[in-house]
Amino acid sequence: MTMFENELKKGNFVISECGNCKTIVWPPSDYCNNCLSNVTWRKANPVGRLIEFSKKDEKIFGMIELEGKIRVIGKLKINLSNIKEGQCVILHSCDYDKGPQFTFVSCNGHY
Repeated sequence: MTMFENELKKGNFVISECGNCKTIVWPPSDYCNNCLSNVTWRKANPVGRLIEFSKKDEKIFGMIELEGKIRVIGKLKINLSNIKEGQCVILHSCDYDKGPQFTFVSCNGHY
């Protein structure tokens, strides 16, 4: 189990960042993919931007960009009529069960 997976299981979305060249390392790793230095781990900023979304049955999914670089796919707890690409979303919860799981809500709190 990696640091990333362990923290997701605790409900924390962490990212690795190089202390030497200040690069955010994604996908997460213990080493910088730019200069090969060791990284430090920190909580990600939970505010992101909805890149695109899709609906299957009653579930809505979206691709979210965080920190201007990291893109993840997660569930959207937003009323379909209130969703638009480019809108602000906030990471509501995360977990790890057979893979990373993310849930996002609207920045203005509308479900």
